[in-house]
Amino acid sequence: MEKILWIKNKMPKVKDERIALMSLSECKKARAFHMSFPQYSQTPAAELSGMAKHIGIKDLFVKDESYRFGLNAFKVLGGSYAIGRYVAQRTGRDISETDYSYLTSEKLKKDFGQTTFYTATDGNHGRGVAWAANKLGQRSYVIMPKGTRDIRLKRILDEGAYAYVSDMNYDECVRAANALAEKDENAVMLQDTAWDGYEDIPTWIMQGYGTMAFEAYEQIKDAGKDPTHIFIQAGVGSLAGAVTGFFANMYGSKCPKIVIIESAAAACHYKSACAMDGCIRTVTGDMKTIMAGLACGEPNTISWEIIKDKAAFFVSAPEWATAKGMRMLGCPEKGDRQVISGESGAVGAGMLCEIMENDEYVDFRNALELDENSVALCFSTEGDTDRENYERIVWDGDVPSFDR
Repeated sequence: MEKILWIKNKMPKVKDERIALMSLSECKKARAFHMSFPQYSQTPAAELSGMAKHIGIKDLFVKDESYRFGLNAFKVLGGSYAIGRYVAQRTGRDISETDYSYLTSEKLKKDFGQTTFYTATDGNHGRGVAWAANKLGQRSYVIMPKGTRDIRLKRILDEGAYAYVSDMNYDECVRAANALAEKDENAVMLQDTAWDGYEDIPTWIMQGYGTMAFEAYEQIKDAGKDPTHIFIQAGVGSLAGAVTGFFANMYGSKCPKIVIIESAAAACHYKSACAMDGCIRTVTGDMKTIMAGLACGEPNTISWEIIKDKAAFFVSAPEWATAKGMRMLGCPEKGDRQVISGESGAVGAGMLCEIMENDEYVDFRNALELDENSVALCFSTEGDTDRENYERIVWDGDVPSFDR
């Protein structure tokens, strides 16, 4: 079976110009914005002490985003904040003045009217954009890549969006949505990746994800701990860049070791790290993987600058790694909190447990300096967003775990 592939970050260091985008002050603005929503509540950071002991580390925390705004995934944090920042910019207001109350007010209708937010998604980002647009009286238009399951499309349609499944891969959907947005006078592209000339909105989306990172930091601190290792998954890299940037700013020279994990089918960051020159490499084709949220072959140019400078390791993970994570989080050690984690949410925890338990990865374990003093943080970025698929993997044994 396919193995976990890893590489230490040996790329040349760059100036920290992009790191300021995820400054603590910017993350505080995003958090205050989200806290203005009546639907806001802090999601749990499950402390899995039993699992930590079982695999031989000091402690393990898993940030559980299945509770976020009732949407079963973290993506709404980025989409909602980007809408807020866009409206603030268009109306000449500061984001501190552009809270939920103003965004749903009669005054906004007079000041701003309505805009259509175009986007591409495998499911969670599009649903978050559709939900936020719907709650804030705006419109959304969503294009989804081929192979998207019907349930993911239905949930976006249920949020009031115009949405359809195309015959394109994710990156092609992004270009198609952007082309439509450019032809619509009263529209804007709202995407969680960046390219030359398109950077403000992806930056705001990353800053929106800072709310989740800030919560996790405080929750671990409240438990009297500091993470020594952070395992974060990457699709285009916006989330990975946001988490990396936040913790690099929070801890400075004492930043935890940050490990970027991708699906083997779409491991563009890993591929770029292997080249060791700091330049982006892409992955093309259908990128078939159960980790649908990670099936992205072109890195976000903004987040890449943060990741390539601050991440410690890059990993290409096979399908069985996330299946293992889904099972272990769904059936935890006695006394540990259950975490219902979907295909794109469980790969960090699954990979961590495998490298701790399987001596085939002892070199990786030693390179990471994982031992009985380590405190690990993983982000379960989605719950069972596709319940049928979740049951096939966790209950029925589809995608077997690695047979040692």
